Amino acid sequence: MHIHILGICGTFMGGIAVLAREMGYTVSGSDANVYPPMSTQLEQAGIKLGQGYDPAHLEPAPDLVVIGNALSRGNEAVEYVLNRGLPYTSGPAFLADYVLKERWALAVAGTHGKTTTSSMLAWILEYAGLTPGFLIGGVPSNFDISARLGDAPFFVVEADEYDTAFFDKRSKFVHYRPRTVILNNLEFDHADIFADLAAIQRQFHHLVRTVPGNGLIIAPRDDVALDEVLAQGCWTPLERFALSGDADWTARDIAPDGGRFAVYWQEQLQGVVEWPLIGMHNVHNAIAAIASARHAGVPSSHGIAALSQFRGVKRRMEQRATVNDIAIYDDFAHHPTAIATTLAGLRHRVGAARIIALLEPRSNTMRMGVHSEQLAPSLAEADAVFLYDPPDLHWDLSAVVAAVGAKARLAKNIEELVAAVTALARPGDHVLIMSNGAFGGIHDKLMEALKK
Repeated sequence: MHIHILGICGTFMGGIAVLAREMGYTVSGSDANVYPPMSTQLEQAGIKLGQGYDPAHLEPAPDLVVIGNALSRGNEAVEYVLNRGLPYTSGPAFLADYVLKERWALAVAGTHGKTTTSSMLAWILEYAGLTPGFLIGGVPSNFDISARLGDAPFFVVEADEYDTAFFDKRSKFVHYRPRTVILNNLEFDHADIFADLAAIQRQFHHLVRTVPGNGLIIAPRDDVALDEVLAQGCWTPLERFALSGDADWTARDIAPDGGRFAVYWQEQLQGVVEWPLIGMHNVHNAIAAIASARHAGVPSSHGIAALSQFRGVKRRMEQRATVNDIAIYDDFAHHPTAIATTLAGLRHRVGAARIIALLEPRSNTMRMGVHSEQLAPSLAEADAVFLYDPPDLHWDLSAVVAAVGAKARLAKNIEELVAAVTALARPGDHVLIMSNGAFGGIHDKLMEALKK
C-alpha cells in the first residue's frame, strides 16, 4: 500500500509518516517547507519527499492520500486529489483507523503541557517495560524520536484540540477514542478557529463523550473551564489531582523550583520525585502522568522512579548552551500562562540572577493580538524583555512595551535583536528564548555572537 502525506514535515504529520512506514507501507510526502531536521529524519526512515505541492508528486496515484490540516481548498495538490477522485483521509483519522484500532489509547489533552505530559507518560510506560507506542508533538529526550509504533496494547497520543482537516472541522482528539484521558487544563486559545472558550469546551465535551465507562478521566481539582465541561455530562470514572489540599492525587513538600516533591494517592505517600525539571506546571504534569500510568497497571512507585530519570523534552526549557557563563534556553511558550509559568520556574531555579527574556509572538492567536493585555504581566519575572515584531503581526506591540516598562525593548529584525542582547548580556545571566517556531534561527546566531 502506497500512502502519500500532504503537509508531511509538521511534527504530527511527520509522526504519522513514521508510524505508517513502521507498519510496512510505502510512504511518500510533500510539503511547502522541506528542510532539516524533520526532512532528514523522514528520509532516513525511507520516505521520499517532494518540495511544494506540485500534483506531479501524486503520480503514479497513491492508494491513499493523508491531508494535513494546514492545507485548504485552492491548494493545487488538494484540488488534484478531489478532481481525480483519489482516496483521502486526515492524519487523526488515519491514526484512529490504522494504529489505534484495538490499542489502549492514553490521550493527553489541554491548553498547556500536552507534549511534556505525554512524554512523561510514555517514559513511565517504557520504564515499566511495556514498550508503548506514541505520537507526541515534540521530541522527548528519553527517546529522541517523536513517534513509534511500539508494542500492543498501550499507545500514548498527544490529543490536540486544533481542527482535523479542511473537510473535518472537529478537534483532532475526537478521533482517538481513548480509554485513559488526561484533561490537563483549559483556557482560551486558537482564536483563528475558535470564537470563544465555549466553542473549545464543546470540543472537549465531545472528547469526554468518547471515553468508555470502564476508562478513566484524570482532571485537576481546580479548573473552572474543565469543571464546566464535565458538568455537561460525564459517564466515566474521574480522578482529581492538585498541588495542595484535598484530591485523589496530590503533590506535597514541593521544592521552590519544583525540582523535588512528594506524591500522595488518597492521603498515602507513594514516594518522592527528584529530577532536573523546574516549575510548578511540571509538578502538575507529573502527577497527571503518574495517575494515568497507574490506570494502565503501572504502580505509582514505578512512575515516581521513572520520572526521577526523565530528561525533559526538546524545546521545553531546554538549555541549549552556556557561552561565557551566559546560559541560553529554548522554550516553546507562546501563551501568556505558559510564559508566566516558565519564567516563574526559571526564577526559582536561578534566584537573583538576571533573566533576559526574548519572545516571538508567532502563534496564530498571538498574531491576532487576542492575549495582548495579558502579555505584559506574564513577563514580570524577567529582568530584561526583548519583543520581536515580525512583519506579519496584525497589531501594535508598542503598548505591551509600554506596559512592561523601561526593561522592555522592541526589535524589528533578528540581527538587531541579536546585537542588542549581545550588548546587554554578561556572565551569570540566563537568556530565555520563547517561540513556537524557529525564531529566525536566533539561538545559533546568538550563541555565535556571544562567543565573539
